[in-house]
Amino acid sequence: MTPLHPPAATTSRLSAFANKHRKYVLAGPATFFIACMLIIPLGFTVYLSMTGASGSVSRNADFIGLANYLEVLTSNDRFWPAVGRTFAFTAVVLAVEMLAGLGVALLLWRTFRGDSIIRVIILLPLVATPVAVGMMWMLIFHPTIGAANEILSWIGVSAQGWLSDPRQALPTLMFIDIWQWTPMVALILLAGLRSISDEPLEAAAVDGANSFQRLIHVILPTLAPTLITALLLRAIDALKTFDIIYATKGKGGGSYHEAETLNILAYSYSFDYQYYGKASAVLVLFLIIILAICAVLIIMRKGRKA
Repeated sequence: MTPLHPPAATTSRLSAFANKHRKYVLAGPATFFIACMLIIPLGFTVYLSMTGASGSVSRNADFIGLANYLEVLTSNDRFWPAVGRTFAFTAVVLAVEMLAGLGVALLLWRTFRGDSIIRVIILLPLVATPVAVGMMWMLIFHPTIGAANEILSWIGVSAQGWLSDPRQALPTLMFIDIWQWTPMVALILLAGLRSISDEPLEAAAVDGANSFQRLIHVILPTLAPTLITALLLRAIDALKTFDIIYATKGKGGGSYHEAETLNILAYSYSFDYQYYGKASAVLVLFLIIILAICAVLIIMRKGRKA
């Protein structure tokens, strides 16, 4: 008769193995699940990018190799302008958010009366979702009934088109992104500032360094790893910004594609034109760009640590 329970020796060996390799046993299922969630969609996207898939992803499509990539890379009407807007958007919002976030973090570094209330107020933009933020600012920047033009009229400035003006749409979207995500940068940098010891600052003050000199020669070098971490996190988010742009400008980033970034372009190819192969090629190229930027920032961070 077959025993209902495994032999004690087998159970003991399994228990000893699990105890010896517990970090792999405990982390293994989650790691396998996350790997599948990354590898399978990425592999399918790379496959689609080498086919002429259109109309439906379930329809049989011919394998065409790198033809989609060549078509996208030689397209001057939408792809390269979208690349330029993506980098322009990312560069501007990163520069302003890092500077503004550092300024806010420095202001909140030292405790003062009512500092906890100010921290809550500053972090309020992070509470709302990007779509809700986009809809709110779309109403504020409405050319006829928006509060922004009403305020400008008080000081004698003529009404602006804001999001409805092709020349002002992208700068306005940059402002919205800066308003929402500067608090996150400030929060990260504030945590880094709180970890700085008082001894180097006190030693610099004894040597006669003023506040600006202490900032340049003591605070910023010590804060550099945190700055690069915040830069890396925001760079990834800014590069793949989609919600705010789509919520405010709709399909194609506007009637003249004035706010079309790579994410918006890939979405248009997929869901507006059903060119799934071409959309997948755009996404793969976009992924390569993001990985290259992340690699540069990580190397910079490791160089700072070394």
